[in-house]
Amino acid sequence: MAPGPRGTCASVSAEQDTNRWKAMSVALVAGFMTLLDVSIVNVALPAIRADLDLSPGGLQWVLSGYALTFGLLLVPAGRFGDARGRRNLFIVGLALFTLASAAAGLATSALWLIIARLVQGAAAGVVNPQVSGLIQQLFKPAERGRPFGLLGATIGISTAVGPLLGGLLIQVFGAEQGWRWIFFINVPIGIAAIVLGYRWIPARRADQQDRQSLDSVGVLLLGLGVLLILLPLVQEREWQGPAKWLLLVAGLGVLGGFLAWERRYAAHGTPVIELGLFKQRSYGLGALIGLLYFAGFTTIFFIYTLYLQNGLGYSALLAGLAITPFALGSAGAAALGGRIVNRYGRPLVATGLTLVAVGLGGTVLALDLVRGTNGGWAAAFPLLIAGLGSGLVISPNQTLTLADVPVERAGSAGAVLQTGQRIGTAVGIAVVGAVFFNRLAAGNNDWSAALRMGLLVTIGLVLVALVAALADVVAARRDKTSEPVEGTLARR
Repeated sequence: MAPGPRGTCASVSAEQDTNRWKAMSVALVAGFMTLLDVSIVNVALPAIRADLDLSPGGLQWVLSGYALTFGLLLVPAGRFGDARGRRNLFIVGLALFTLASAAAGLATSALWLIIARLVQGAAAGVVNPQVSGLIQQLFKPAERGRPFGLLGATIGISTAVGPLLGGLLIQVFGAEQGWRWIFFINVPIGIAAIVLGYRWIPARRADQQDRQSLDSVGVLLLGLGVLLILLPLVQEREWQGPAKWLLLVAGLGVLGGFLAWERRYAAHGTPVIELGLFKQRSYGLGALIGLLYFAGFTTIFFIYTLYLQNGLGYSALLAGLAITPFALGSAGAAALGGRIVNRYGRPLVATGLTLVAVGLGGTVLALDLVRGTNGGWAAAFPLLIAGLGSGLVISPNQTLTLADVPVERAGSAGAVLQTGQRIGTAVGIAVVGAVFFNRLAAGNNDWSAALRMGLLVTIGLVLVALVAALADVVAARRDKTSEPVEGTLARR
């Protein structure tokens, strides 16, 4: 068919652009909803404990069980989406998440709620790799800054606004029913996203599907390794004694076996993880930065909401409001960072990490200078600075890390990145949580001292991530400097 008039071509192009942004909007809503459930439960734990008579171990599973199953499903679901198409898997995962949310809201016992949370986490692990994979599928490399910026804003806002939204729901519906609405709110949003996702997200044609084996042995080895690593971390406070860390050693051993299997399997099939991706400096260092940053980033809300509610006596709503400056800064900077990341590259991430460290240091100083109930408000400005920095880390780092990844590996590559973030989250909560609660016990419930120690460890994790970012900056500049020399030698 001959091409039509120029205006017709422009019209078709505009229509295609509209369609892909419709698909992107549904994916972002689903990503927001699943990531929101990582943090929104924090402020509801006292209400859940009172209503269902949960033990401390039960509360830990409500909070950490979600992250555990979330991390387990990310890579297999990403690989399956790459091979068989992302739309149907996205919809199945979203439907399962919606049903599990309804079940969690209807829970009448601790076991019921824990099982619903485990299913919720598994469904979130199915949905999220499809979101980053869709960005790779729908947008060319030069166009991905904006959608990855919006994804980064989604990650930042969902994590930071969770305590505020949870507190608001508890304030409106009361403690007994408010925690249930934390889960019920997902149901109408999930149903709408399922319908619109089926209409707007493009399906993969049968002739485009990868019919090779999905490497079931690799999936099992990776799942077992991640489980053995995450389990002692999420149960760190409940399982006493050092024996639990043997599971961590076993997990590392299983992952070593997984790597050996993947190298062998790659000779005749498509492995779960393309290990060659880690030879790309942008991907390897980007994944490391993500792991380290999330180890510090998510612990901020874990210990700070505990400090505000238990240490300063804030209500769930006030605790959420006190963290809002971080959310606002993160959202604004993430949207901007996505637009300018292709211009500035990894130095933008290094700048963001520096701002996070400075902002958290300012938070420690503000809380030291202003004691009592006004401390939470005194920390608002430094938290805003930290939020601005966070927005310049998450989305730009994701864009740079996945920039050179082939589209056919986008889902699994993004899933590996997110798995690292989930492991980083578990490590951070375990390490920072241990420091926080040990200092609290040693200091006769001195919440200020405990928070200070916890934030200092968090700052340390952010600074290690900054070292990794600077290493990438230096290496990139060295490559640029050597290029003309190599070209001259080649000509000679």
